[in-house]
Amino acid sequence: MSSETTPHKPRVAVVFGGRSSEHAISVLTAGAVLRAIDRDKYDVLPIGITTDGRWALTADDPERMTIADRRLPSVAELAESTEGGVVLPVDPTNREVVYSEPGSVPKALGEVDVVFPVLHGPYGEDGTLQGLLELSGVPYVGSGVLASAVGQDKDYMKRVFASFGLPVGPYEVIRPREWENDPAAARRKIVDFAGEHGWPLFVKPARAGSSMGITKVDDLAGLDEAVEEARRHDPKILVESLLSGREIECGVLEFEDGPRASVPAEIPPVTAHDFYDFEAKYIDSADGIVPAPLTAEQTAKVQELAVAAFDAASCEGLVRADFFLQDNGEFVINEINTLPGFTPISMYPRMWQESGVSYPELIDRLLRAALERSTGLR
Repeated sequence: MSSETTPHKPRVAVVFGGRSSEHAISVLTAGAVLRAIDRDKYDVLPIGITTDGRWALTADDPERMTIADRRLPSVAELAESTEGGVVLPVDPTNREVVYSEPGSVPKALGEVDVVFPVLHGPYGEDGTLQGLLELSGVPYVGSGVLASAVGQDKDYMKRVFASFGLPVGPYEVIRPREWENDPAAARRKIVDFAGEHGWPLFVKPARAGSSMGITKVDDLAGLDEAVEEARRHDPKILVESLLSGREIECGVLEFEDGPRASVPAEIPPVTAHDFYDFEAKYIDSADGIVPAPLTAEQTAKVQELAVAAFDAASCEGLVRADFFLQDNGEFVINEINTLPGFTPISMYPRMWQESGVSYPELIDRLLRAALERSTGLR
């Protein structure tokens, strides 16, 4: 531990990239976070995880962590070495980060006071990194192991929400063994679901985000291809019915007196795309409306539901909750995101900006809360 008599700025390790299909989105988020962190308050250590899982020392260069000519960035392009690796000791008495390269003496990079994980998807957002940090005794931004895992798996997320009385839309789950051992039976299960709830259906990976691997299926002809596309990202898939209505999002941020909800936002229909897919989100940058044009009663209701979802999943720090406002005036929760994007066009920081919390203030609040929160059972 650092000497108590020597004042120092907290050291923040911004960990990004990762092995999931959302690797590039994580790099975009990291660039925005690095740009926003107050360097007068914090020292920063950027650590990128490559797509094959190597922890790399990377340049502190947010300008290279952007989409250029529709080309997505990667950790491999930012790494200072093609072989060197960063090691975080799994020892709660030692927060010393070490960097080593083949044939060289390992180099100490100093202690880390807090980790800001901006990984999206499996191997980072799903409780795996959170578990490593718990073992290491290093504080970190965001939810713990359980909430992160629940927030990543849309199947169990919906089960948790339903058990707490939150409104959830119709869905069906196809587990890996079902499709691999008896695809005909799994297909009938989906067709029966469509018979009850109607076409079109959305077929998506159960444990992915950023609209990766999602296909809108209008009839049986496109079903197998949609399932295989979802299974490229996750062998467990989710099938959902079409919920007609408006897409509404709401941010939740933990304050000293508990979680509070931001003003909500609306994702308008994307005319150039069939739905709010990856291209619409990150390449063509569909604009959200902040604040959403809702009545006072609708705003209060969606804020209440967002905080309830935060509490139901035992979240900490931050969450973005996504809803459908149906034609009958009722809200249905679609999902939560325990590590929402912080890219310049991301809705979470935009909603809090409109709620009176600036981007740098948002980052600072999350880091201060993480530093004040212990690891372990809490």
